[in-house]
Amino acid sequence: MKLLKDKIVMITGGTGSFGHACTKYLVNLKVKTVIIFSRDELKQFEMKNKFNNKKIRFFLGDVRDKDRLEHATRKVDIIIHAAALKQVPAAEYNPMECIKTNIYGAENVINASIKNKVKKVIALSTDKAANPINLYGATKLCSDKLFIHANSLAGDLNTRFSVVRYGNVLDSRGSVVSLFKKLLSMKKEIPVTDMRMTRFWIKKQEGVDFVLRCLREMQGTEIFVPKIPSMSITELIKNIDKKIKIKKIGIRPG
Repeated sequence: MKLLKDKIVMITGGTGSFGHACTKYLVNLKVKTVIIFSRDELKQFEMKNKFNNKKIRFFLGDVRDKDRLEHATRKVDIIIHAAALKQVPAAEYNPMECIKTNIYGAENVINASIKNKVKKVIALSTDKAANPINLYGATKLCSDKLFIHANSLAGDLNTRFSVVRYGNVLDSRGSVVSLFKKLLSMKKEIPVTDMRMTRFWIKKQEGVDFVLRCLREMQGTEIFVPKIPSMSITELIKNIDKKIKIKKIGIRPG
């Protein structure tokens, strides 16, 4: 991809499922450097050993830390903002922690990007930000609004901001598919909140491909939404194993 040739790309929250998949793709391109910015030293250590690639640099830091973020974004050309607190019940029980990371963290990414004249910034969002009914979705909606408005803040500085929204990543860490398979191996019942529940699904590599395509096409202010399939949770369970026992547990917090 010509856009990425000889560029320095930073991924916030880069030790997550998306970060791993995106980094694997980027190091095979002619990028100059991939910077992984995250707060978990163990995950960075494991990722460093897994890739063993001189193109990858690791920055320990939290998007809540404005000064550290400003230091990490010096000379960066492109930022993919993937750092977020994403667990819905955890956000309900720890609302300010979710707000600090997802909203204040977004603001810090924006300000650091403008200050260091980053060319393109694309933020990963969620379908839960559309008409949100839980705190996680509400914080991501706020984050999306901040990133879109950031184009006005940047003015003529040539830093452009856009957002990508997509659904549940099928093969990501913490996916319900992994949980269901684990429970199946333990011969336990599968917990389902509501038998009518449906989810939008996207594969990890499809998510990476979509983000990079949006990165190439973005002009600033867009919220990109892919057309992806939806499936009911009961259909998903039946496709894993038709003999699985389902236990209805009722709606969780959020």
